Amino acid sequence: MSPTQPPAPAPRTRRDRCPGALRPWPADDGMLVRLRLVGGRLPARSLRALAAVADEHGSGRVHVTGRANVQLRALPGRDGRLAPEVLRAIEETGLLPSPAHELVRNVMVSPCTGLTGGGAGEEGSRHEGGAASGGRPVGVEARSDAERSPERRRARGGRADLRPVAAALDGLLCAAPHRAALPGRFLFVLDDGRGDLLDRSCDLGLVALDEHVAQLRIGEEWGPLTRLDEAAACLVRFADAFLERRGDGPTAPWHVAELPSPLTDPAPPDPRLPDPAPPLPYGPLPEGGRHVPVPAEGLDRPAAEALAEEALAAGHGELVVTPWRGVLVPGEAQ
Repeated sequence: MSPTQPPAPAPRTRRDRCPGALRPWPADDGMLVRLRLVGGRLPARSLRALAAVADEHGSGRVHVTGRANVQLRALPGRDGRLAPEVLRAIEETGLLPSPAHELVRNVMVSPCTGLTGGGAGEEGSRHEGGAASGGRPVGVEARSDAERSPERRRARGGRADLRPVAAALDGLLCAAPHRAALPGRFLFVLDDGRGDLLDRSCDLGLVALDEHVAQLRIGEEWGPLTRLDEAAACLVRFADAFLERRGDGPTAPWHVAELPSPLTDPAPPDPRLPDPAPPLPYGPLPEGGRHVPVPAEGLDRPAAEALAEEALAAGHGELVVTPWRGVLVPGEAQ
């Protein structure tokens, strides 16, 4: 059966309005700020500092998003800008490494990559709030155990540590002034081969096939294979091509799928691609550590500080915010 193609996107009529520290959103309760975390990685000291900013200047809560970022609400400001003392406090958290590029550091990564060999792909761990299957690239369908190839059955743990790839991608995005023009909704999604992010829509991304090779995702289609040590450079080349194609102005596309023609010819899905895996379950994880759900009202300062202390006590300097509105506190370092 041929895959069903998504409907043609409606043309844009305005620029995106995604909030950041330098472009806060004027909500009813004050300024809203979103801070991007590449791969959801959040240093414990930054979480503590962020909780202090929220407590002293805002709503008193740190919120997490479905893209594994963090938000602060009810901050003071006027004329589309934060109060200077609040902006300074946010800068001191260490979460604004390149203010000019803050809106484009949208890099989602399998949360357990490099930390565990599995967990996200275990049977029976699906819970409410998982991604919809509409984001799955063309040609990938969920299969039963009997239908899976041996390579797919072995894909329940991560095949590669994608933290270096994510860091390299972030560095390349921030190194070029013209890449600050990427839309704030433009998203990179890196799946380490366990399939936990295969259902997530993206503009550009990859899925690890083994510890050295990945298949690229280009909008809703599959792209060419690439070595992982070359993947970041390959992804930014496609991002540059998108910038060249989209043009400028209020009607310029926000996403790769909105371009009038594809960035590259679609490739067939590699047979080593994993099946989509369930979200990371909340609670203790088999490999150690735990996945903590964050309530809709966010984390107050004591809760945020307790999570930071738990990570530090286990020998880890950072936590991972997950795309399922949770926080992964790694287990005790070996």
